[in-house]
Amino acid sequence: MQVLKLLGRSSRLSRWKRGRATRTSIDLSIRAAGLDLANPVGLAAGLDKNAEAVMGLFALGFGAVEVGTVTSRAQPGNPKPRLFRIRKERALLNRMGFNNVGAAEVAARLARLASRPGAVGVNIGKGRDTPIEQAVEDYVHCAEVLAPVADYLVVNASSPNTPGLRQLQEPERLATLLAAVRAAVDRVGASTPLLLKIGPDLAPNAIDEIVEVAIAAGAQGLIATNTTTHRPFSHRLSSEQGGLSGAPLRRMATEAVRRAYSRSRGRLSVVGVGGIFSGADAYEKIRAGSSWVQIYTGLVYQGPSVVSDILRELEVLLRRDGFTSVREAVGAEQKS
Repeated sequence: MQVLKLLGRSSRLSRWKRGRATRTSIDLSIRAAGLDLANPVGLAAGLDKNAEAVMGLFALGFGAVEVGTVTSRAQPGNPKPRLFRIRKERALLNRMGFNNVGAAEVAARLARLASRPGAVGVNIGKGRDTPIEQAVEDYVHCAEVLAPVADYLVVNASSPNTPGLRQLQEPERLATLLAAVRAAVDRVGASTPLLLKIGPDLAPNAIDEIVEVAIAAGAQGLIATNTTTHRPFSHRLSSEQGGLSGAPLRRMATEAVRRAYSRSRGRLSVVGVGGIFSGADAYEKIRAGSSWVQIYTGLVYQGPSVVSDILRELEVLLRRDGFTSVREAVGAEQKS
């Protein structure tokens, strides 16, 4: 993060590096959820929690950078240790607990950005000590503060590391939450697109319900998925509490993308995240219905060249299958 912050301070170097990372000979631009992105590879929330290194991250080539999760007030998160690498499985296990500097400070940092090469999203959640009955108030406050400086907002109702949070995925509670956040965004005069981030441990019929609730509440997109509480392998760290990300999540997340895309029938844009390490992984989710994808664990294991590597491989795969743009490939497996 320190290196990324330093990189972002040099606008000339950042532009040069971004240009090299994103140079392709096929149209990788997308339009989805009211956003125009230069390419379909975004950064998932959780890395730049406090909007410290946005410009440095764009220099790596990301089409969109999502910061957060941000809560209404600053909080320290869960006690350490709270992040573990499981190298053999190419996985991370985390129980960070929404550690962040609070909505007001993140908003101030975003307002100071001189330029934005891509969309900047802000992922919002409830405070750890906020009772579930008062959660809506936390989200509404975050929306009012952050919508004016965000290119899109994400309602995080699916982290396993804040007690009770996943209860907000229940249809009635979710409908109330999304309607309140949408009203808050409208109230401050922002046209900021609203997306919802769901967990991978939902049953197919639960995803169907959530899709309908999100559409009715005026959301523009669905991010599938957050981390899982399942442990599909045996490891000395398997008993640690927290959410699992990385390669073991890939199939679960892709199935959630596939289901959400099929149910929404174009009424929502779907963003795929979970287990993406290569262009082939990204292409799998795009063909399943993702308008764009997000990475986090892949960046940790593959390093800063991962975005350009994915874009190059994606270009080859698109040409192989006769596509002239990435937009043509979205949901291709369900159209054939």
